[in-house]
Amino acid sequence: MRVAVVGAGIVGCVTAREIAARRPDASVVVLDRDVIGGGATLRSAGLHLPRGGTERVRRMSAYSQSYYQELRAARPSLPIRPLGMSVVGCEASEPQVRAAYLESARLTRVAGAWLGDGCHHADVRGVALAIARDLRPRVSFREGVRVTAIEPGAEAVTLELSTGESLGADRVVLAPGPWIAAPAWRELVAPLGVRVKKIVSLHVERRPSDRDGVVVFEDEDAFLLPLADRGHWLFSYTSQEWDVDPETVAAGLSPRDAEEALGCLRRHAPELAGQWAGGRVFCDAYRAEREPLVRAVDPAGRVVFAGAACGSGYRLAPAIAREAADLL
Repeated sequence: MRVAVVGAGIVGCVTAREIAARRPDASVVVLDRDVIGGGATLRSAGLHLPRGGTERVRRMSAYSQSYYQELRAARPSLPIRPLGMSVVGCEASEPQVRAAYLESARLTRVAGAWLGDGCHHADVRGVALAIARDLRPRVSFREGVRVTAIEPGAEAVTLELSTGESLGADRVVLAPGPWIAAPAWRELVAPLGVRVKKIVSLHVERRPSDRDGVVVFEDEDAFLLPLADRGHWLFSYTSQEWDVDPETVAAGLSPRDAEEALGCLRRHAPELAGQWAGGRVFCDAYRAEREPLVRAVDPAGRVVFAGAACGSGYRLAPAIAREAADLL
């Protein structure tokens, strides 16, 4: 079987690993218009939280948590670091908080917050690169090669490449991150109703210690994440700027981004608001159900879309990959 994975972010790399493990006889190629671990993977906060807004996402979160634990046990050098977790919210929020978090989080109410387990931080690009390194030469990676057209057929799928080549595949997995409107697959993906939303984080110039954990502001879908390896904190809040273009959104923080993010930070940690110094801006694909989408998008079922991770591409990548491999 010939399988082409389009997109070499964390979802694409984990999907290639899953397919190679299930089908050692398969010929697998991963293509990306940029480099392995670029795009949304490069700019990911890399936070895993043991939670989910729906039952399916909770199952996916639990599966992915176990997956990363096993991966790190097999490869202790992977840039994955366990973190403590504090979930801040009013006492009246307890039923919703306990419903959202996995039992393995072992939440305990202490002084206006819930303390819990099962959280970690990763250098997501580093994880993607390590997975790709392990897969070579079993899996072929073609960086800087853009897919310009996808032509599904009853017997196979033809991919036209920016190099002028044509590539045949029995199955294709589309893992494009926020590039859902790329001309090669725009018509295939359009019926899925996926939209692209901006994601904004501020960098706070206060040095965290190795003992600091993530602080989740549950009522506002925001968090403060200690980046000990970088020497600063990251504050992420929920932007409501929709239908952005991944080709232009990475240009930097806009006045609106800074104003909204600082307003949220001042509500939760006013002493840190004066210590922000830039940040990161990108985007991800979302759907109204706030669940990832894994679905065949052609009549013959040869092309599978795997994405719309709603900002949780790293956290749910192993579960997304499993569902995509199931459909193949």
